[in-house]
Amino acid sequence: MEIGFETIGIIRSCYKEKFGIPRQAGLAPTATATLELLPPFNRAEAFTGLEGFSHLWLLFLFHGNNREEWKATVRPPRLGGNTRLGVFATRSPFRPNPIGLSAVQLDRIEQTHGKVALHLKGVDLLDGTPVIDIKPYLPYADAITTANGGFAAEAPTGQLPVHFLPEPNQTCQALENDRYPGLRQLIIDTLRNDPRPAYYQKRAKKKSFGIKLFDFDLRWQQDDEGIIVTELLRRDH
Repeated sequence: MEIGFETIGIIRSCYKEKFGIPRQAGLAPTATATLELLPPFNRAEAFTGLEGFSHLWLLFLFHGNNREEWKATVRPPRLGGNTRLGVFATRSPFRPNPIGLSAVQLDRIEQTHGKVALHLKGVDLLDGTPVIDIKPYLPYADAITTANGGFAAEAPTGQLPVHFLPEPNQTCQALENDRYPGLRQLIIDTLRNDPRPAYYQKRAKKKSFGIKLFDFDLRWQQDDEGIIVTELLRRDH
């Protein structure tokens, strides 16, 4: 049986490519996105009462996957990329149906000119992600304090120190004063959890990395001692 879904909205995220996106929602609390609702789902009455909830469940499609085939086992980054587990025992994006689930913070609801947009925080979503449903997060039902987390029982430590060279530090300060408040903390939140794929961690010769963040190219160097931000440059459009 085949079942079709309609896209109800599109994510506009600070993360412009897959590399660098936190592996779970909430790991980078300052990571922001806007969910732009599409007609006919952008009617204000469809969101009446949502303002009373601090967090939402988003069901979305992994639209950035290049791999079309699914596999019964995958290599979770949390286990160093060396151990295979069943795909249904992980949150791998390479699934029989490419459906993702994220619990994100609802910052505010914007209604302008008959359109609805949800401003979100703590996202782990790629720019352009299609959203297929929204559900309110219910603490009494969704936060199960006695649950067993298997191989991912605890959150990543996220303790890698992040430092800035003078030039990107000055650029970051100027951008924060302009139109990107909180940019420095977003960079720290994104990098301190070590966004590199597990197989990179054993490549000693590969020390320089880069991601696209908002309208910028962010580059850093990384070793066993921590992370140094080396460049923060605006991309040419």
